Amino acid sequence: QHALSSGVRRYHVAPVLCQRAKVAMSHFEPNEYINYEKLEKNINIVRKRLDRPLTLSEKIVYGHLDDPAKQEIERGKTYLRLRPDRVAMQDATAQMAMLQFISSGLPKVAVPSTIHCDHLIEAQSGGEKDLRRAKDINQEVYNFLATACAKYGVGFWKPGSGIIHQIILENYSYPGVLLIGTDSHTPNGGGLGGICIGVGGADAVDVMAGIPWELKCPKVIGVKLTGKLSGWTSPKDVILKVAGILTVKGGTGAIIEYHGPGVDSISCTGMATICNMGAEIGATTSVFPYNARMKKYLGKTGRAEIAALADEFKQHLEPDSGCQYDQVIEINLSELKPHINGPFTPDLAHPVSDIGAVAEKEGWPLDIRVGLIGSCTNSSYEDMGRSAAVAKQALAHGLKCKSKFTITPGSEQIRATIERDGYAQILRDVGGLVLANACGPCIGQWDRKDIKKGEKNTIVTSYNRNFTGRNDANPETHAFVTSPEIVTALSVAGTLKFNPETDFLTGADGKKFKLEAPDADELPKLEFDPGQDTYQYPPKDGSGQHVDVSPTSQRLQLLEPFDKWDGKDLEDMLILIKVKGKCTTDHISAAGPWLKFRGHLDNISNNLLIGAINIENGKANSVRNALTQEFGPVPDTARYYKKMGVKWAVIGDENYGEGSSREHAALEPRHLGGRVIITKSFARIHETNLKKQGLLPLTFADPADYNKIHPVDKLSIVGLKDFAPGKPLKCIIKHPNGSQETIMLNHTFNESQIEWFQAGSALNRMKELQQK
Repeated sequence: QHALSSGVRRYHVAPVLCQRAKVAMSHFEPNEYINYEKLEKNINIVRKRLDRPLTLSEKIVYGHLDDPAKQEIERGKTYLRLRPDRVAMQDATAQMAMLQFISSGLPKVAVPSTIHCDHLIEAQSGGEKDLRRAKDINQEVYNFLATACAKYGVGFWKPGSGIIHQIILENYSYPGVLLIGTDSHTPNGGGLGGICIGVGGADAVDVMAGIPWELKCPKVIGVKLTGKLSGWTSPKDVILKVAGILTVKGGTGAIIEYHGPGVDSISCTGMATICNMGAEIGATTSVFPYNARMKKYLGKTGRAEIAALADEFKQHLEPDSGCQYDQVIEINLSELKPHINGPFTPDLAHPVSDIGAVAEKEGWPLDIRVGLIGSCTNSSYEDMGRSAAVAKQALAHGLKCKSKFTITPGSEQIRATIERDGYAQILRDVGGLVLANACGPCIGQWDRKDIKKGEKNTIVTSYNRNFTGRNDANPETHAFVTSPEIVTALSVAGTLKFNPETDFLTGADGKKFKLEAPDADELPKLEFDPGQDTYQYPPKDGSGQHVDVSPTSQRLQLLEPFDKWDGKDLEDMLILIKVKGKCTTDHISAAGPWLKFRGHLDNISNNLLIGAINIENGKANSVRNALTQEFGPVPDTARYYKKMGVKWAVIGDENYGEGSSREHAALEPRHLGGRVIITKSFARIHETNLKKQGLLPLTFADPADYNKIHPVDKLSIVGLKDFAPGKPLKCIIKHPNGSQETIMLNHTFNESQIEWFQAGSALNRMKELQQK
């Protein structure tokens, strides 16, 4: 039986069950235990209430309800109040999350939490040199995070540890866990049977503060897998196929739940790959049922006791027979072919056999300039082994990569193990450069030298996201996403017009040969080599720890509370920009060189919407200042409006804010005086982030009304005094000629979210409640 102490939420466990419940969630937190009994109790309460079979997603989500007996539950409609088991943050988003937590005034986090330094390491010369350079450049930020972790009881993974999602899979995810992470690819943990959801930093602060976390009750899309993976087809091809079916917004508001006999042919890390890239279809998260492949992975990563406990509760870690999904997709793995998706969007799916012809027809460059493997999506031991198997064949015939070739290990453990087992050397021998254990080129942290900006070129990656300019800030780079083994084969061939299943290469001896489908162990025969120790435990008492933020720092800035709603309607707002087409969080708050300002809200606000296309002139970062009639950069115009005391709005298109969980894309418009974002539709995480910061994310009741608003109009939002859940708001459009018209706007605010708006932000509301 656990004690209730230090304000940290604990569960009471019946003494008879206590012995089997005492299995630690992680080796790093020996006194934090898995509580399947609580999960079981909640599931039984909800099952009795709903009187129907439950999906796996429902079991885990409803099993973490704050009040399972009274919580209203309706898929796609009601908001659930949940108690996640843990929080994970990467260093770029953790800065703002910790700054918000500091401003909350709380002494210590209420749930196990970790920070992972993976985003600030730029790929340039190779692993060791790039890591040394990053530690030097980012010393101030790393020191802030390390000391904040020590003060507030957070585990700290130092730079060089690896990518957050790989480390979570190796150490923290387990079947049935509910984990939230401040990164959109947090769903990676679903490969180990957990519900792992990407959120903004303010959501993480709620959970770290011990406040129930709100999530709209997800729908559940079932993907039934039959058949068996074989040959060149890999787990990556499953999600590339699903992305082609559902598109970048088809999973919005839903959990993707994989099931069926085909599941057992996929390794645990392969399942993680599939769940990871579910972020690209807008899904809340993705999950697989607990099975023998997960048990094997848990054992190999030193967590056999978790697997044994999961075996006892297995009926709660798989879907009920006869459960109903909101939509079902069926994929026969035996018939699935290798895929490659892109360019410019991760849902443009092509079989590898077709891509050469499609590229010729579309005028995409056939010559592959760089092949890049690794990332949080595909950097497992199995991924590296299959890539090395392809490289070994090329070397045996005297060939090396025609394209430049880079390798990103997912973690220090993966790096050390592939070095020991020879994979890394094989990949170097074929022409590869092993980069640091970090995100690197996947998130734009790539000091690319082989092309000039504006030069049309093609790259192929095993990453997850390929939006315009995502990897190298060059809008003319055509990025394609595929599996690591296909990337390796295409890099050897040097062209998109190569299908390794059917086409031949010419060896150094002039003889033609065909690559054989790669085969590799899913886990090392020996134990994993942990490599260097890169973890900092939080002290038992961090109250005396000092966290230093210099008032003159250009990298870090303490937060000031946002202003409270004045109780009036928002009248005569100017339109900062009417966005044309796709607008991801990369467009709203660019990454790359801007990552260094993630802890300084005012400085990073200078990138606000600089990538969005202005419908008025078809240009990026060029908008009309309605007060001066001059065109200028978006951030400068927003700052001018703020200085003049003028409120402003943004008009967006479909799926506004898709992509990274980037909370700064919501903080920046709020900081620079924005009040309303009106779109045809929002991506889930971004919509929540906007609400958390006191903005109004609203959608057109009639999407055609997007065409009624022009950049020169003024807008008034009417009805805020009677703001209520489910009640539309009126928008009065005032045209320059004096005419006006009224349209209706929908919203998804519930009562507590309306309180966020009224208080000025969710953080302001938290402080109000603390004071009460």
